[in-house]
Formats: sequence, structure tokens, C-alpha cells
Amino acid sequence: MYLYGSTVAEAAQGVGDAGFIGVAERRFRQVFGVAPSPEEVRSWQHSWPALLQILRSAGLGAVHLLLEYSLPATGERVDALLVGRDTSGQLCTIAIELKQWTHAQLSPARPGMVRVGGRVVQHPARQVGGYVHYLQQWVSRDGFPLTVRGAAVLHDAPAELVAELRGRASGGPAGAYPVLGRDDLTPVPSAQALAQRLGCADLSPVSWDDVEGFLQVEHRPSPALLQRAGEVIEGRDAFTLIGDQDLARQEVLHAVEEAARTRGKKSIVVVTGGPGTGKTVIACRLLGDLCRQPGANPRLLSPSGTLTRQLRRTVGDVFSGLITTFLNKVPAGITDNSVVLLDEAHRARTYPDHQQGAFPVILGKVIDQAAVTVLFLDERQIVRPTEGLTLKQLEQHASRIGSSFAHIDLVSQFRCNGSRAYQQWVDRLFQPEGTALAWRGCDYDLAAAADPEQLDRWVAVHANRGHTARLTAGFCWPWDSPPTPPLLPEVVITWHGTDGPGSWARPWNCRADEPGFDHPDVPARPFWATDVGGHDQVGCIYTAQGMEYAYNAVIMGDDLVRRGERWIAQPDASHDTQLRDLPPQRYLHYALNTYRTLATRGSRGTRLYSTDAVTQLFLQTLLPPDGALTRNSLPR
Repeated sequence: MYLYGSTVAEAAQGVGDAGFIGVAERRFRQVFGVAPSPEEVRSWQHSWPALLQILRSAGLGAVHLLLEYSLPATGERVDALLVGRDTSGQLCTIAIELKQWTHAQLSPARPGMVRVGGRVVQHPARQVGGYVHYLQQWVSRDGFPLTVRGAAVLHDAPAELVAELRGRASGGPAGAYPVLGRDDLTPVPSAQALAQRLGCADLSPVSWDDVEGFLQVEHRPSPALLQRAGEVIEGRDAFTLIGDQDLARQEVLHAVEEAARTRGKKSIVVVTGGPGTGKTVIACRLLGDLCRQPGANPRLLSPSGTLTRQLRRTVGDVFSGLITTFLNKVPAGITDNSVVLLDEAHRARTYPDHQQGAFPVILGKVIDQAAVTVLFLDERQIVRPTEGLTLKQLEQHASRIGSSFAHIDLVSQFRCNGSRAYQQWVDRLFQPEGTALAWRGCDYDLAAAADPEQLDRWVAVHANRGHTARLTAGFCWPWDSPPTPPLLPEVVITWHGTDGPGSWARPWNCRADEPGFDHPDVPARPFWATDVGGHDQVGCIYTAQGMEYAYNAVIMGDDLVRRGERWIAQPDASHDTQLRDLPPQRYLHYALNTYRTLATRGSRGTRLYSTDAVTQLFLQTLLPPDGALTRNSLPR
């Protein structure tokens, strides 16, 4: 998809028309489904005329140009893409990233990032490098060879800024892509010299039919990219499978083989299991297996952007198109030979419009397009009304569309020190009603904290010893901090203890997707659970779900309280706008699932505390106090 396409000369003539930008805005809504932001429109108004003047000055008027060209497997758009033919006669594209910068701040601590105004963004050469890599690995292939180049065009940037950006990019992969500023973008000493700086000196025009051929090429990963991904995943110890994890893997691979033999028949495989049974590990290992099969076209999807970014970091950003967030559209390039692995499938209904009938619409389209769809599911981790995919729904959908169906249930527990006793205890604790049992296990470090300060000290001790230790809470406090640090201490708790009244406060985790430029010690939201400094903020269900850390402290807010042998929901104590207006009985379901999920993040130990005095007393009757030297406490 693209916003506008023509020759450079035609575009240069059209951009001077007063209605050109208005037409672009309307087409943007048609092509991308949303309106462009005012900032984006202002960028077009300023950058498009400048770019077209530069290209015409370089003698490139007859070359074809695509504005806002979409890279569908990534969600990214290239500002401008030139399409021509190189001296060998091969189709050639030049990806151009446009910037209006006149100044920017760089930091040695963040070599790949740049701060411009209040935003932290990628170094433009790195950004262009990503576009080039995508086109090389997802479009160029046998039968459609493609030369790909790129350049960053900063048409207002002074020489000092350009020199600084070039210096930061030199020595790394981004150094292969020129960064051109104001002084580089004039036809000096000649138009040919300017074209040379842009990487276009050898570019000859092509017909629009050639451009159409390029636009119609299916975007799918190249065999070389798949081979590399398979090798990387196989080499990661984090993706080693044990016991019934490997059995589940073999069952899925068998379903893939069956689908290949019975071409055209769809297969749905559902892998269920509680927290820590290894669903994500299996999904990643399967992706590695599938990448190494001839003719493979696999994808690993997750509704969680946090999990997606963690997985990309583990295997490398170059494989981002293979591992992507599943929200409101079908990922690019899924065909009738694709195997789609959907982790955390219970969260697949991220938006209400995903369901317009008996089954989520977008997920239904994925299943229709793929040969095999493998869904990893834990129904007791459904924490929002817009979620809720269940095993029963999937089985009914398979029957309705005539697909084969298989179900694999994982039993072995690999989180929480492998303690099935703890998993069973947590499952029973967070039932709506019934007698809760005192903890008698000796294979997991579990206790009740007396107050938040004790929780905080416990987390800090383990963090100082080099372990991952995190503190989470129910969404029972406001979250008004700015997106970037410094963060406000919003989780505020007061209590009356044996030593008198106490007060404690901490910030929620950072909401930004990238670390603050001046605060690299405050992790961005996707990396709160893993990066140094995360123990100083409080995480919530939306940042902790899907994650794991060694030591786990949980604050239960007043939205879920214990009265007798029943849990009582108090939605008015919640600050979660998606939940607080629900009736109590419906809210109860999500609150129980939320706290069960939070209580199962720790691989070695957990501490629980409630802000409600009655509930806190209830927890203290079930659990030993923190620090008690009993057989229930493992050595630290």
C-alpha cells in the first residue's frame, strides 16, 4: 500500500496545487483506515515540496516515486520510495527517510536513539537500514530480484548536526546509509553529484507496469531470513523444552505434516496450560523448527506488545516481521502454507470490534488464510471484557468451518520453582468462594508481608543480589504520571502497624515504549520486568502478564476483599477505566484472574499483602510471616 505514486516530475507539479494535501489526507483514510495526525499532515506540507525539489535538481524527474509506502509485516511506512532500474537492468528501490530537524540531542548512552523536541526516536540511518533490510528479506527473492538502497534526507539540518549524526552512525551497520543535510542537497558541483549522494546516479526510469509488478509482489520472509531465525532460536538456551513441552511441540509438528499432506484442509491446534507451563517457550521453539522447513512461511503472533518486544529482543530485531503484535488486522503474507502461532490467545480480542458475531472476526480471517493455526491459551488469564477466547469457542469454530482440531493440555509446572503445590494453592485461593487452605508446601518461598515497606525491602534485597525482583499491584491507584520520567509516586499506601502509622509510596512503571533519554535507569514499559531499575516502580497486570521474574511481591488493592469464605468485588476502588463501571459480580471474575496472574509471575518466591485490613488478616492466617525460619521458607 502507498499514499501517492507517479513520476517525480508529475508529483512536483501536483504538490504545488492547493488541494494536493487534502487529496492525500482523504486517500490516507481510505488506504490505512484512520485519519493522519495533524503533525503528519504538517510534515507532508513541509517535506514533500522540499524532497521533490531535491529530486528534480538531481535530474531524477522521470523516476517513479511512492509516498508513504507501507511495509505491512512491520506496521512501518517509508516516507518516500524511488523505483527505477540499476545499470545491470535489475529493478532498484531507494528508501528515503525525511526529517525536518534543525537540531537534535544525542547521547553516548543511547547511540541508536536521538531526542528531537520532546520525543526520542531512532537514529535516521538506523531507521533507513531497517527499511532496506525488510525489502531485501521480504520482497526480493528468486524470480523477483531487487536492489535496495536507502538514505536519510534532513533537508533543513545544518552541517554541524549532520556531522554529529554521521559520526554516531559510523562503525556500525547504519554507517552504510548516507545522512544528508541542507548543504548536501543542492546540485553542487552538478546534478549528477547530487544524484550520486542520494544513491541514485545510476538509476534509470521504469514504466508504471514495472512499478505495479513491484507493488503486487507478495511480502513473505526469504529462505535466508528463515534459516537465520531458525538457527538463532535453536541456539537460545531459553527455548529448551522439557517433558510434555516437547510432546506438545511434536504434536504441533505432526499437525503441520498432516496439513501438508491434505492440502487445503485447515487445522486448529490449541495448547492449554496454566502460568509457567511453558506455552511461550514452546511457541518460540516451534517458530525455530518451522523456519528451517522447506517452503516455510510461519508467524509468531501475540496480542501483547510487551511480550512481542521481549521476544524480538531475545532473537533479534531483524526478525521483527516474523514475530509481531496481533491487534486489529491480519499480518501480511499469511498464505495457505502458513503456520500461525498465536501466544496468549486468551487476550486475542484486544478491541471490541474484533467480535461481531460468534467468533472474533480478525482471528477468523487468520484461521481462514493459514494452513495451521496453533493457539496457546489459559482461560484464567482473561482480565478484560474485550478478551475472552476459550477452548470451547475454538472447538466450535473448527467444527463450523470443517477444520481438523487437536487439543494439548500442559500439566508440568516450570515457573514457581516447579511447585505444583503452589500452583494448586493459588488456583484454589482465587476461586470465587470456598475454604482456602493454609500453605503447607516446602518447595516454594511463600509468605505474607506485614506492610508495603517490608515488601519493598524484600524486593530490594533480592535485586541487590543480582536477581530479578518486582513489585506489582492491582490497578487501584491513579496513573497520571507523564509518559516519560521523572515518574510521580502514585501508588500511596498508609497503614497502622504495631509501631504506629506508616506511609509508603512508589511510582507506577513508565508508560513509554522506549527508555527516557535522560533516565536510562528507568526501564520502558515493555522491559520493566527484565531491565535494571524495574524494581523501583510498581507494575500492573498489563505490564506483568506474560512476564516472569525470580522474586514476586504482590499488593492486593481494595477492589478485591475477603469476607468469610467469599471474595467480594468492589469496582469503585479500581482506577481501570475498562473495568470500574462493571457490576460487582462481573468485575469479580476479572479481579480474581488478575491477582491469580500476578501471584504466578515469580519463579522462586512470592510475597502477598492486602491494603484491606480484613483481607490482610485472612492472608496472614494462611501464610507464614515474611522472614519466619520455618520449613516453609527456602534458603535465600
